[in-house]
Amino acid sequence: MHFIDLPSLLSAHGTVRLPGSKSISNRVLLLAALAEGRTEIHDLLESDDTARMLEALKTLGVGVEWQDGVCQVDGTGGAFPLKQAALFLGNAGTAFRSLTAALALSGGHYTLSGVPRMHERPIADLVNALRVLGADVQYIGQEGFPPLALSPAVIRPGGVVPVRGDVSSQFLTGLLMALPLTGVETTVEVVGELISKPYIDITLSMMARFGVQVVREGWQRFTVPAASVYRSPGRVYVEGDASSASYFLALGAIGGGPVRVEGVGRDSIQGDLRFADALLKMGARINMGPNWIEASAPLCGPLRGIELDCNHLPDAAMTLATTALFAQGTTTLTHIASWRVKETDRIAAMATELRKLGAGVEEGHDFIRITPSGTGLLSPHGGIETYDDHRIAMCFSLASMATTLRINDPGCVAKTFPDYFLRFSEVTHPVPVIAIDGPSASGKGSVSARVAAALGWHYLDSGALYRLTALAAQRAGIAWTDEAGVAAIAAELDVVFDENSVLLSGEEVGEAIRLEEISSGASQVAAWPEVRKALLFRQRLFRQRAGLVADGRDMASVVFPDAQTKIFLTASVEIRAKRRYKQLIEKGVAAKLPPLLLDLRERDERDSQRSVAPLQQEETAKLLDTTELTIENAVAQVLLWSKAVLSEKFL
Repeated sequence: MHFIDLPSLLSAHGTVRLPGSKSISNRVLLLAALAEGRTEIHDLLESDDTARMLEALKTLGVGVEWQDGVCQVDGTGGAFPLKQAALFLGNAGTAFRSLTAALALSGGHYTLSGVPRMHERPIADLVNALRVLGADVQYIGQEGFPPLALSPAVIRPGGVVPVRGDVSSQFLTGLLMALPLTGVETTVEVVGELISKPYIDITLSMMARFGVQVVREGWQRFTVPAASVYRSPGRVYVEGDASSASYFLALGAIGGGPVRVEGVGRDSIQGDLRFADALLKMGARINMGPNWIEASAPLCGPLRGIELDCNHLPDAAMTLATTALFAQGTTTLTHIASWRVKETDRIAAMATELRKLGAGVEEGHDFIRITPSGTGLLSPHGGIETYDDHRIAMCFSLASMATTLRINDPGCVAKTFPDYFLRFSEVTHPVPVIAIDGPSASGKGSVSARVAAALGWHYLDSGALYRLTALAAQRAGIAWTDEAGVAAIAAELDVVFDENSVLLSGEEVGEAIRLEEISSGASQVAAWPEVRKALLFRQRLFRQRAGLVADGRDMASVVFPDAQTKIFLTASVEIRAKRRYKQLIEKGVAAKLPPLLLDLRERDERDSQRSVAPLQQEETAKLLDTTELTIENAVAQVLLWSKAVLSEKFL
């Protein structure tokens, strides 16, 4: 399984230039394809969703080319030239619904399909409306759901076409954008309450930009005049995505800020811009310009829980569900029934994953209620599931403001924001780490513990986890040569580290794990890839405020590759053997120097030659040879190096 581990964060501040709006991008592409003339589209979103639309348009005979980062579309002046095609649209809902309407009125034979989840997303309300117009749309599989087969329509002139408005605004959007293809005046009447009204505003604005003025009577009747024709405006600039802005604005509100997003502002036509108002209601500080928004944490105290009708910001409202984890009190989001027919059932998915983090969650048909635990966020060992839904992955990234977090299948963000996690890392500041690697008995444990004490940071003795795994496997009767068995033990370790103790399943084992037999076993089990994989996330969880000093064999290269300070601490094998001998004698343990020397040499060979995370100096790590140094000298050197690297803010 692919995953990304997000480190526990200290703060967030900086500036993000947003990718183009998905909603605007796919609308502009379709309108440009249907218009007379060539359209230059600047700042078009490059993502999976827009890729599906571009592929479909090319298949349908539309001329599309990229030049110097600008997408140029040669319009067809009406219906598509290719009259027979099979289109696969993945899970791109905007593209699927709008193309269904346009192709149903284009006089050709087409089939439209997508991924399995797309075939679970209802489309009957749009199909029923198109049939009233005279379209010939058939279900290939289950009634009411894609895939679809389209044949030439017999247009019925004039009249009123009803369409439900309480399931998805994309049905109305697709219908309105396709109606100019009929050539006759048509009125669309919305049945029930129209949800996601801001997206209809975007549709009307884009149609007007291409020369078609829709007459709107409130939110119930929309009339497209006869002889309406799309004409290219020549050049179109796509706004930054306001839904994507929500994650970074929330980061600023939770992580101190300010975090500024560029590409949307007070002049935006997108309804999700109102996310900033929701943050303001929660107590965040918001500043806004014509093309930018900036969010910061409250001047004093935490954010406040709120109750909000989310009809006006359906997608960005999801971000409020994870922002609520950092608020005082309960947050209730209502009017979100449309979440259930998106890329996944988003209400159920959000509720499931929020509970993993320790929140109290209530869910209903069109609401979700979140109450933080009050004792800090949990960090599930199995990670956060994303359900192949880009917005869930991005929403839950916010939880790393409190804990190290694993996000499974992070690549799903490619649907709308391919480089999201890179941009996220550019404005967030993780808990600092000093990673100290080195061979056995080099003194890294003693040095690391003293450095952590001097800084007031947390300390991770990663070797202790492998020793604990070896001890637990031995007690369970699992041979250290049984990779799968030992890995299963590692995944379920019940370990508590205290200042002066190590508990395994509630039993003090600090002395037991230091026995030479267990030390040898630890080296053996550490060579198994599945064991290291099982312990990777557990080690990363030690990264907590204000900082972490971690010692081991692969802290700098594998466990904490982003550590601010990396050190490879070593000493001659003879000196290390003498140190180990002295430690054992002082503890009253019988020992002989020659066997200890031989054991260390064998252990060095095994650790440096293993196929996974071999013991070696990471290329950016500083070498610290303690053969001639006291512990005090070594600690002083590490502190000197760390202060040269870490900012005063961290120290």
